[in-house]
Amino acid sequence: MHIIPGPRYVLVGFDGSPNSAVALRRAAEEARRRHARLDVVRVIPRDGGPLRGPKAWLRLREEVARLLPRAQHVSTRLRIARGEPGAQLSRLADRAEVLVVGSRLNSRHGALFGGDTVPTVLSNARCGVIVCEDGTDS
Repeated sequence: MHIIPGPRYVLVGFDGSPNSAVALRRAAEEARRRHARLDVVRVIPRDGGPLRGPKAWLRLREEVARLLPRAQHVSTRLRIARGEPGAQLSRLADRAEVLVVGSRLNSRHGALFGGDTVPTVLSNARCGVIVCEDGTDS
């Protein structure tokens, strides 16, 4: 029996914040270095009309095109997920080589000003996690 591995990919959560822009650039570098595809995910709330997903995808496409020059030569896939960001990113990173997220100050510890995304992915992701805090990589 032959086992065919799935595509190699680096997953990044992107919400348009400055720290998610840093995470996007770091994830693109990781994907290039690993010869992997870059999967960019924006997580939106479950509630919302049926047009919210396509509008979010178009906005994501514009923002990624603005932040990542084509000269970087990274195969990119854009995705919209619905639900809680930490849970969705952990689920989508199931077979990723690494998950990259941006965070605000202190959000590694949950909820003070940044929500529970970072603690959730740190405890639930099955791959390595890179957290980009306040414009830096850590």
